[in-house]
Amino acid sequence: MASASTSSIQRQKYDYFLVLDFEATCDNKSKLDQNEIIEFPVLKISGRTFECESIFHTYVTPTLNPQLTKFCTELTGITQSQVTNQPVLADVLQSFEEWLREENLLNPNVNFIFVTCGDWDLFTMLPSQCTHFNLQRAAYFDRWINIKKSFKRVTGKFANSGMMGMLNDLHIQHQGRHHSGIDDCKNIAAILKALAERGHVFEENRKK
Repeated sequence: MASASTSSIQRQKYDYFLVLDFEATCDNKSKLDQNEIIEFPVLKISGRTFECESIFHTYVTPTLNPQLTKFCTELTGITQSQVTNQPVLADVLQSFEEWLREENLLNPNVNFIFVTCGDWDLFTMLPSQCTHFNLQRAAYFDRWINIKKSFKRVTGKFANSGMMGMLNDLHIQHQGRHHSGIDDCKNIAAILKALAERGHVFEENRKK
């Protein structure tokens, strides 16, 4: 028998939600000419159960500023040894597409969409880096759900304090380390499920 929370989940427009949260090079003393993705995590979330079915996760070697700043490590928890000798972004994008294929997500009969906390990841960060390095960006990166907008639609509140504020408002215990990409994905997925359990039907609401 389905639980009360599970039974309240409405039929969704998407078969899967891919929760994504990049971490990138950064500094608090000087502005970097180009931020670079250093952690690329994605959770494959079922559109029926809102449970995680698979994970894509890799660290990425930055090439313009290969040495992480102290601030970056303190903020994200990502150390120099974790990004050194890892694949560069071009290779990660290829590996990610292979993962999508292995997970049957590129099947034309399967409908998926990304979920992010804000528009920065797919509106700013990935396009900027792909442009800088002349990398082809797949069309599937152009569609996403900003969970902050979904949260406002369900609760009527602005997510001014971001992910942590949404977790607190929904009475969800924070998991792991804030600004760890993979941990942030797990927390965003928890918010996604909580909103679904309130009967929300998700729609693409990306920044235009």
